Amino acid sequence: MTTVLVVDDEPRIAQIARDYLQHAGFGVIVAGSGREALARARAARPDLVVLDLGLPEMDGMDVAKALRRESDVPIIMLTARVDESDRLIGLGVGADDYVTKPFSPRELVARVQAVLRRARGGSQGDVIRVADLTIDLPRRTVVRGSTPIDLTATEVLLLATMARQPGRIFTRAQLLDAVRGEEGEAFERAIDAHVKNIRRKIEPDPRAPRYLLTAYGVGYRFADQP
Repeated sequence: MTTVLVVDDEPRIAQIARDYLQHAGFGVIVAGSGREALARARAARPDLVVLDLGLPEMDGMDVAKALRRESDVPIIMLTARVDESDRLIGLGVGADDYVTKPFSPRELVARVQAVLRRARGGSQGDVIRVADLTIDLPRRTVVRGSTPIDLTATEVLLLATMARQPGRIFTRAQLLDAVRGEEGEAFERAIDAHVKNIRRKIEPDPRAPRYLLTAYGVGYRFADQP
C-alpha cells in the first residue's frame, strides 16, 4: 500500500487529511511536530510527505531540508502563508508542490495522486540520453557522465521535458502544464525555482549554465549542443 506521512500540529486538519487520503486508498501516518515527522519518516519510509510549514519546535522548512538530505521522498508543502515568496522558498528547499490553507481535501488528494504519478516516472524504457546526461524516468535517476545527480521527481520530469527537444523554447506556462497538468492553482515563478535547483545540481557552473538556458522574456530551453 502507498503510504503518506501527514505532518500538521492542528489535529483537526491532520484528521481531515487522513480521512480523505485513507478513503482514496492510501495508508496514512500522522505526526504533530517536526521532530516526530523526521522520526516517523526514518522509521516508516513513506512514499510521500504532506508537510505543514508552521510547525512547533522545528519549522517545516527545516524538516524539508533534513528530509532532502536523506532521501528523495516527494514533499507537498501545506501552508497558510499566501505570499508568493514563501511558496518559492518551499520549492527552493526541494518541495515538489504546495497546497495553501484553507484547502479542499479533495484537492489535496488530487495533488498527492499527481505528485506520485510524477514520482513513478514514465513508461518502461523511457530513457533520455542527451550530451553527457542520462535521464531514466522509470527510475527517476539522472547521471552526468558517471556521476549520479540527486533530483526530485518534479525536477527530473522538468529536465526530461526540455531534454527531449533540445533547442525548443518552452514558456513557463508550458512547463507548468508538463509537470502539473491541469490540477489546481499554479504560479509561473515556481518554474524559476525548480530550474534554479536543477542548475545548482547538474551544471558545472550554475552562473554560466551549459544545459538549461534562459530564453529571456519567454522561458527556458535545453541547449542544442551542451
